[in-house]
Amino acid sequence: MRYHVDVVRIRENSIQVNGWVIGNSPEDRPKFRVTDEKKNPVPFEYVSTRRDDVSQIYFKRTVEQELGFDIRFDYVRGNTYHLDILCGGRKVRVRFNEELIKRRSSVAYKRRQKLLDLANMETVRVAWDFFKENGLKALVLKSKHKIQGIDNDYDYGEWWALTKPTDEELEEQRKAVFLWMPKFSIVIPVYQTPEKYLREMLDSVCAQTYGNWELCIADGSPEGRDRERILKQYAEKDERIHYRILGENLGIAGNTNAAMEMARGDFIVLADHDDRMTPNALYECAKAINENQGCDVLYSDEDKLDMDGKALFDPHFKPDFNPDLLTSVNYICHLFLVKKALLDRVGGFRAEFDGAQDYDFIFRCTEAAAKIVHIPKVLYHWRCHQDSTASNPESKLYAFEAGSRAIMAHYERVGIEAQKVEKGVDYGIYHTKFVIKGEPLVSVIIPNKDHTGDLDNCIRPMLTKGTYRNLEVVVVENNSTKQETWDYYEKIQKEFSNVRVVRWEREFNYSAINNFGVEHARGEYLLFLNNDIELIAEDFIEEMLGFCQREDVGIAGARLLYADDTIQHAGVVVGFGGIAGHTFIGLHKAENSYFHRAMCAQDYSAVTAACMMSKKSVFQAVGGFSEELAVAFNDIDYCMKVRALGKLVVYAPYALLYHYESKSRGLEDTPEKVARFNREIAIFAKKWPDILKNGDPYYNPNLTLRKSNFALRDLKKEKIGEPYRLEVPLDET
Repeated sequence: MRYHVDVVRIRENSIQVNGWVIGNSPEDRPKFRVTDEKKNPVPFEYVSTRRDDVSQIYFKRTVEQELGFDIRFDYVRGNTYHLDILCGGRKVRVRFNEELIKRRSSVAYKRRQKLLDLANMETVRVAWDFFKENGLKALVLKSKHKIQGIDNDYDYGEWWALTKPTDEELEEQRKAVFLWMPKFSIVIPVYQTPEKYLREMLDSVCAQTYGNWELCIADGSPEGRDRERILKQYAEKDERIHYRILGENLGIAGNTNAAMEMARGDFIVLADHDDRMTPNALYECAKAINENQGCDVLYSDEDKLDMDGKALFDPHFKPDFNPDLLTSVNYICHLFLVKKALLDRVGGFRAEFDGAQDYDFIFRCTEAAAKIVHIPKVLYHWRCHQDSTASNPESKLYAFEAGSRAIMAHYERVGIEAQKVEKGVDYGIYHTKFVIKGEPLVSVIIPNKDHTGDLDNCIRPMLTKGTYRNLEVVVVENNSTKQETWDYYEKIQKEFSNVRVVRWEREFNYSAINNFGVEHARGEYLLFLNNDIELIAEDFIEEMLGFCQREDVGIAGARLLYADDTIQHAGVVVGFGGIAGHTFIGLHKAENSYFHRAMCAQDYSAVTAACMMSKKSVFQAVGGFSEELAVAFNDIDYCMKVRALGKLVVYAPYALLYHYESKSRGLEDTPEKVARFNREIAIFAKKWPDILKNGDPYYNPNLTLRKSNFALRDLKKEKIGEPYRLEVPLDET
């Protein structure tokens, strides 16, 4: 027998225990018994739950038997209880009392438990598979990150308690009067919803601090199993609540559309039948609508709610509208609002996309929206259970196939040619392969000073192993001093007719050197490369070109790894460290990042020019790199200029290369170099004050700027909404 107790909670005068247990085969059924400290039996409630993760690990397949357990029993404070688990001819006893449960909840215990979990057979098997695929160093790094809790500095429950609106703030919201008090129509499709969950959703709507709303419910439960008794109770108490009993299941799309047909409000608010809204949700929406004239689509941040409705976890703090991230994953999800007039134009849910009907609907709404507003606050609690895509994606594989079709339909409507949309790093994460139009010439521009070994390692694999052939390589020679460098230049140009060396004979200035290289480039597209880059993905150029060929895109960046396969670059956030920095530095390429962001194509404010593709026409339109930024932030500045044209900067995670980081230039390790670095910080800050003051739109203000791992903002050092202050002088000009 193997077992694991995942969660133990005290709920008023009861204890709830969640976990799993298996015997020698899936057919072994566990038995449970609860006794008090005097060995007297204690009545308990037992519900079995699906645990596909456990069955896959131990039985290498999904089994029909439910391997998880959810046990609840009454308790008297101060007493000790025992849970006996019997399965496969063995018995174990687990002891519970208030002190032990409190200790289990502590941060120190959780960290110790992470260590102990490494000895758990489930963890050992997962670790062994990870080791076989990625090696010992990667396993050690992943284990270190797990033990340290690298993803968050806070327990989310603690963070939520510190940041949620106080009772006084909620009371002030109830008194608020806006210039426009829009009416919200909350539409909910119901289908055999458990009474407890339905009541919790209804109560959360009734508790809203903003009062101009109506609730439109369509119950598609089979005849005799509807929830009319409950709905009638609420409707009799509040005239804002309306419902229809459909008598049959019209599917997710049909049931939702039936609820939408009842709506008479200015905005439609989508909600699920077993989730909850925060009490300030509609107030924050009304506030955002008044602050953003003309907005017709809004969405908020969200978190997850456990099955008993007591614990919150896994918060999703989202960026402002990010069209390329949306084609990688349905990151918008909840809470989602659309103006009724826009809904009438684009139409409701479509049955052919059932399983991803909201994904398709969000695409159509955002395509037609005049203004999309993101509210960076958690306004929605998404209940998570084993047959929900929130916790067990493979249980709704059909939903992800429908999602792929929704993405392709979106591309067709907006005129983007895609070869296919395939599964990304996980179910629900998508990877688009775009059609390359023609075979345009790509000019690869590489500054170089000596270091011919690195340069050859950069050029040769790209030209011999890379799958894109219409390339020219322009090496910008920058004051090399070794004879072997000149010998190499002569050799490489003879070997490859599409390699040319041009001489820059002035002092080092990264911006000026690259601008000089562009003057000698013939290509329609420019690929800026450092000389310490090495190919991994043979089709990295196609991955970048697929984005860069789009009219709305000005720049594409790549995912870069250090030599040890940890991330060196996965996009840039303006504000990290005070000015700008790379995301997910030091995370192993096989580790999961924040909501898989390192493996999602998405728009960022900037990417690094260590590997950056741009249209030559765009480069010329913005005047190239700014030469007053000789060393630092010139690539970030270039991205900001391109974005000012209205063009997107896209991060392409499948364009994968090694970057050995500035081998040929060295570090800022002299007083003169440090002074120059600080001057360039000041120049950048003066040119782009708004984004430094207001925050990067592609990064959520609830997340820290002190680290690159998208952890929760440290409330002791960073106030939400305020930038992180750089600890270097900015007064040098």
